[in-house]
Amino acid sequence: MKSLKYILGTFAAVAVIGFSSCTGDLDVTPIDPNMNTSDKALTSASDYLSFLAQLYTGFATSGSYGPDGDCNISGIDGGMSQYMRGLYHLNELTTDESVCGWNDQTLQDLHNMCWTTEDVFIEAMYARIFYQISMCNEFLRQANATSVEVPDMEEYKAEARALRLYCWLHAIDMFGNVPFADETSSVGSEMADQMSRSELFNYIVEEAEDLLSSSSALAEPKQNQYGRADKGLVKMILAKLYLNAEVYTGVAHYDDCAEVLLDLTSDGYSLHSDYQELFLADNNNCTDEIIFAIEQDGIYIQSYGCTNYLIFASTGGEMDPAAVGISSGWGGLRMTPEFYDLFESGDERALFYTETQQRDIDDITDFTNGYAFMKFKNINSDGTQGQASGFVDTDWPVYRYADALLMLAECAYRGASNISADQGRAYLNEVRARAGLSALSSSEFTADNILDERACELYQECFRRQDLIRFDKFTTSDYLWQWKGGVKNGTSVSSKYELFPIPNSELMSNSKLSQNSGY
Repeated sequence: MKSLKYILGTFAAVAVIGFSSCTGDLDVTPIDPNMNTSDKALTSASDYLSFLAQLYTGFATSGSYGPDGDCNISGIDGGMSQYMRGLYHLNELTTDESVCGWNDQTLQDLHNMCWTTEDVFIEAMYARIFYQISMCNEFLRQANATSVEVPDMEEYKAEARALRLYCWLHAIDMFGNVPFADETSSVGSEMADQMSRSELFNYIVEEAEDLLSSSSALAEPKQNQYGRADKGLVKMILAKLYLNAEVYTGVAHYDDCAEVLLDLTSDGYSLHSDYQELFLADNNNCTDEIIFAIEQDGIYIQSYGCTNYLIFASTGGEMDPAAVGISSGWGGLRMTPEFYDLFESGDERALFYTETQQRDIDDITDFTNGYAFMKFKNINSDGTQGQASGFVDTDWPVYRYADALLMLAECAYRGASNISADQGRAYLNEVRARAGLSALSSSEFTADNILDERACELYQECFRRQDLIRFDKFTTSDYLWQWKGGVKNGTSVSSKYELFPIPNSELMSNSKLSQNSGY
């Protein structure tokens, strides 16, 4: 049962009073969440619950009303500007994992790794991140100032901070040195100061540790409603930060990463018995493994982004849309042959469509070039279709326990002092066993095998770019895939592409900001 649809009922009234809609500007622009905000809009406990729901739906939809109406980001198609779809664009289309056949604006520049400071998709993701942060800030600002009695206010504020932390993780990962503001910052025309990547790293650590403290009002892991933030989410955010710390700050934190994840292993999570069920229309039942999810609902929570995008865009050519529970495919997403070759024979996670598709990608714009994905489906675990065929019920599993086990394995390989290599290998082999694969021996516990295991387990879940960067294979010649760097057989590119540029429009509006190196 989806939980968010039951707290959306009064949201519309609050949204009309409190927030502006798309303006139709030519530039990609985040609509100011503070604009027209009235203290009178939030006059009851249910109003604050509805406002909280908006923070969650900001990850699930493009705007307040309908899948493409009244979007929060102007200047780009509403579906294209959706948060999770933007996350996929920047973290999967830039890698060996995925290509998209469409010629929309600068979309092809992502896989070709030749984007610029004017790239509309980068600008849209940047705007979406900071719109979400601004929404969380405004919620906290209003909540801290209100005289309205809200029995669960401290829990609501903790959830808002956890969701904001998720956005800051994307900001540090994709953009590095970014403007910073929180609920104590002044609202208006004052320009935000730029925070260095190292400073932001320390801020995220401090916020996460505070939310994980015994005095925090945030729910313990598995104790909140499905789809709502708890300490399990924050532990994964902190673990991701520590896992990539050497990239972000130049200092490794594998001991810290392992410590957080070892604590998580005692929180009651386990691997779900069936891998495919984690990506079906009723995956909200997979709470044994899914730590946090972005909810979708074919009737109540509709989007042209999120998993709707993954399922529709992965379907095309001679594929049968009914087999994945939808009305028709969009014919966009496929994988490179190099990514397909990472899967061992018999790997139950290889959920692909290969019939009538050619392995090699001679032409990215031709959907039949490259094998297609069939991992996410709008089909229930009993084989029935989701509630509707035009929009999906399948939730986006943001963090899963399998990822935690694979991160522990990597920490062990990289020499963390609090977990042995044998323990780390055991965690990795637990994930492989679920996939129907044999255990890796100690001699097979290598960097390449750990990276490949992450690819096979987590594809389409938006971790591939940061994994390749961490293993020094994203921009270098150590690993090439078709059309990397815009060349059929692949080529190395400048290391500047390990960060995205701060959009020119942002630099023009805030003189306190400096561009990332190389752009």
